[in-house]
Amino acid sequence: MNKLLIQKREEISETRVAKMVFPATTNHYDTLFGGIALQWMDEVAYIAATRFARKTMVTISTEQVDFKQPIPSGILVELIARVVHVGRTSLKVEVSIFLERLDSDKRTKAVTGHFNFVAVDNNKKPTPIFDEENNI
Repeated sequence: MNKLLIQKREEISETRVAKMVFPATTNHYDTLFGGIALQWMDEVAYIAATRFARKTMVTISTEQVDFKQPIPSGILVELIARVVHVGRTSLKVEVSIFLERLDSDKRTKAVTGHFNFVAVDNNKKPTPIFDEENNI
């Protein structure tokens, strides 16, 4: 595999999504429900994985999701996903959630986690991420 091409694919696959935390997504503490945060993280990780591989990707596991601070209702969050490791049929995406108050430029990292994906073919069997078709 060509390291420069891998690095370029990592750069173009970085995915950023901004969302507002509204009351419908919060728990009884008026903070973002953890399950909603995980759903958002898996979604943005999937987009980054698919942009990287340009193949059908499925989530196979999550690793070490750290909730460092609560995410209150009424705050803007930005989810940033980056491919951090590539194997033959699988890859790992790191996702971070940053908090951003609407009245301030200050950003704080609140959550970090890793999501593992595998590329699958039409029969839903693992398939190599790199082949002749994507020239790597």
